[in-house]
Amino acid sequence: MEYDKEILQAAMLALIGVFEFDKGRAWKRDDFSVMDDLYKQGLITDPRGHRESVLLTEAGRLKAKTLAAQPTPRLRN
Repeated sequence: MEYDKEILQAAMLALIGVFEFDKGRAWKRDDFSVMDDLYKQGLITDPRGHRESVLLTEAGRLKAKTLAAQPTPRLRN
């Protein structure tokens, strides 16, 4: 099954925004391919390395909060 990368990126960024702490820091326990995409877009710091967290950029924090505030889409039966 193929997944829509943009939807995955938006969902992950929203989750990072919800669970961020210390003014934009978030644990990096998520799918690295999606994290890499968010990094390439300038929304988070580089997820590779020894640190256990990433930092949302200012643009990433704004977008994450906007995405997290949107109503949840209803799943179709």
